[in-house]
Amino acid sequence: MSDDSGDTRKIRRPGALGSCPVARAADGTWQVRGYAQARAVLRSTGTVQAGLGIETVEKLPAKVRRPVLYRDGPEHREHRRQTARHFTPRRVDEQYRGLMVRAAERQLARLREAGEAQLSELSFGMAIEVVGAVVGLTESRPGIRRRLERFFPEKFGRPGLTSPHGLYWMMRQNVNWLSIYLADVRPAIRAHRREPRDDVISHLIAEGCSAAEILGECLTFAAAGMVTTREFICVAAWHLFTDDALLKRYRAGEEPERLAILNEILRLEPVVARLKRRTTAALELTGADGPVTVPAGELVEVFVDAANTDPGAVGPDPLAVRPGRPIDAGTGAGAAALSFGDGAHRCPGAGIAILETDVFLSRLFALEGIRMATAPRVSFKDEIGGYEIRGLTVAIDRAGSGPGRIT
Repeated sequence: MSDDSGDTRKIRRPGALGSCPVARAADGTWQVRGYAQARAVLRSTGTVQAGLGIETVEKLPAKVRRPVLYRDGPEHREHRRQTARHFTPRRVDEQYRGLMVRAAERQLARLREAGEAQLSELSFGMAIEVVGAVVGLTESRPGIRRRLERFFPEKFGRPGLTSPHGLYWMMRQNVNWLSIYLADVRPAIRAHRREPRDDVISHLIAEGCSAAEILGECLTFAAAGMVTTREFICVAAWHLFTDDALLKRYRAGEEPERLAILNEILRLEPVVARLKRRTTAALELTGADGPVTVPAGELVEVFVDAANTDPGAVGPDPLAVRPGRPIDAGTGAGAAALSFGDGAHRCPGAGIAILETDVFLSRLFALEGIRMATAPRVSFKDEIGGYEIRGLTVAIDRAGSGPGRIT
């Protein structure tokens, strides 16, 4: 599919690339690395969501409504249809742009005052404000960042009942659930019952969701919107700090040009690089030597990072950052390829994430004297093929700390 020539990736995931578009692993899992094949799996009506902790969700009582991430079929489509208005391009521009600007300025004020800061902390603060407003988590008590950090730690343990370690992690996560509910979700529910608003929590209340169901949806949005955007802001900044030509192009570009650069970085560095589906009917895919039939009931793992670098979809030099690269219209590939997923479960907040990242980074890189003081370390979330970037310190040379802007 692709080789390592011109490889500009910052994130090197083991086993990401491969020459076979469809293969079966030793454990029986079907692995899909070709773009067209991956898109077919994600768009198929004969597959359902798998992975992402769905095994735990399936143990919930039948009367408890699953978060939208774990639903499929007509119920899922109807929920997405009803909430789509929160994520339209016009809504994002008119309702959220101003919020993004204010959130970015608050985070950069911290940087100006201190002279240096951890980019992961600034980007997380930005993401919490933006996603919190979209969802309706606007009545939180102080400390939401700390509570979310504990709920989404850099290293997870494995909960269980057969060892002290497992008991510790089970109790820890239960405490984390409760703390977020009491300090963030319950105050928001009470405020929204008194005064309904045009956001996700008000929609869930109107649908008759219980407090536990609303908590589940809020945590899903936190993982999908806050955590992933945090990492993308960091990896995009890392690319720009270490590529003078790309940074010059980003600084000089109008918004469409800057968004094209960010989408291209995301194509190359998808935050979630492993998507799993379970087939509910036989699925035919095109293999290296002809048609391949995946039977019903099989687990399929889509390697998003490999699919996004399939030359048949994204053209030559697929491992290089080349904004505006011509992508074969016949593949249906968007500027970020499959980085936001595809089909029924495509990320509804894609437009928010990209614009939010640009609003923050355009202002960060407009600061005179901005530099990367320390290079980051990278760790991985194997279940989703995700990465975490920590230790990237940004600093401002005091002689050049003026409030520059990109408009």
